[in-house]
Amino acid sequence: MEKRKVAFYTLGCKLNFSETSTIARSFQDEGFERVDFEEVADIYVINTCSVTENADKQFKQYVKKAMKLNDKAFVAAVGCYAQLKPEELAAVDGVDLVLGATEKFKITDYINDLSKNDMGEVHSCEIAEADFYVGSYSIGDRTRAFLKVQDGCDYKCTYCTIPLARGISRSDALENVLKNAKEISEQNIKEIVLTGVNIGDYGKGEFGNKKHEHTFLELVQALDDVDGIERLRISSIEPNLLRNETIEFVSKSRTFVPHFHIPLQSGSNDILKKMKRRYLREVYTERVNKIREVMPHACIGVDVIVGFPGETDEHFLETYHFLNDLDISYLHVFTYSERDNTEAALMDGVVPANVRAKRSKMLRGLSVKKRRAFYESQLGTSRTVLFEGENKEGYIHGFTENYVKVKTPWNPELVNTLHDITLTRIDEDGSVRMEFNEVLP
Repeated sequence: MEKRKVAFYTLGCKLNFSETSTIARSFQDEGFERVDFEEVADIYVINTCSVTENADKQFKQYVKKAMKLNDKAFVAAVGCYAQLKPEELAAVDGVDLVLGATEKFKITDYINDLSKNDMGEVHSCEIAEADFYVGSYSIGDRTRAFLKVQDGCDYKCTYCTIPLARGISRSDALENVLKNAKEISEQNIKEIVLTGVNIGDYGKGEFGNKKHEHTFLELVQALDDVDGIERLRISSIEPNLLRNETIEFVSKSRTFVPHFHIPLQSGSNDILKKMKRRYLREVYTERVNKIREVMPHACIGVDVIVGFPGETDEHFLETYHFLNDLDISYLHVFTYSERDNTEAALMDGVVPANVRAKRSKMLRGLSVKKRRAFYESQLGTSRTVLFEGENKEGYIHGFTENYVKVKTPWNPELVNTLHDITLTRIDEDGSVRMEFNEVLP
């Protein structure tokens, strides 16, 4: 009998990618064959995101795509948007099943019969029931894996729906994280990226147990001792939770790379207070200065939101100048979008869409300038590069430990290998050319 085929598409963050992989493995355990989303499958699973307006629209596009490939296919929606707006997703033409935050990991239990439904069937818990932890990791390409260490968030940022979509902050047991890390390393994967909703909050136990069993620093120290892992990367960590001890440990660590991604969201203290962030800009400056003191060559990425309610031109310029003066390496710029059931959606001082777009464009321009300056500061230095698996127009690309994107003519033998190189010049496409400091076999 021919195996039934299942295909997956993931919208959103690294955490979603790690969870899609775990869900996919549960299908494979049930005898399904995993195929690409572009192929004809019996089941299409779309892991949704709710962070931007765009993610909602993208969901509908991918349902359409699945239906075009096989109009009899069974379509399931999981993830954050599925938890927040299950009825809305169930009403999308072609959707058969919508699973919430706790149900998504038991998806194969809900798929007994693959016949199409007239209306999507919804199984979605009250988010207060999402109080248990499911560990996951993704192995998408052969070079790196996303390892989930934490889920949910106890913060009450006024623009964010993630606590509504993912529940309270809870963490994986340290021994389980280490077990997953070992499993990944045994598959010849060279780099692990730690991921979660609020990973600096790592250590809060399951079932609403708010006692920290272990701290984030202890997690980092334990992972540094796992054999077989060449590189560990911290994906994104709140400035108030990134402690000096962690920064110092990373600077001397065997495997942790000098790359930090630290959300700022605004360079104006007035706006940070309205957002209910748990720090002021002065704390952010301290973190950046501390990293620069012990790792001058580190890459520092920043999340920033433009167009938050009440953000005047003065507030925006405060953010712009703050970031311009700060020794950071690149920005991820988000244009604020209203979200149901958030405090910010009810606030006065709505910023017109065209003003939001203009501010976003200004910060994206600043990001290009910052990345260029960072890359220029690295020219002539020796770094280690991990090459990835794709042939892009005759070149192979990779990233140095401090996240400089490099390129060299395509050579399949370089895929998933680490090399000592010198960065030589910046190419027209913005990536960096390099020379090998070793003789290649």
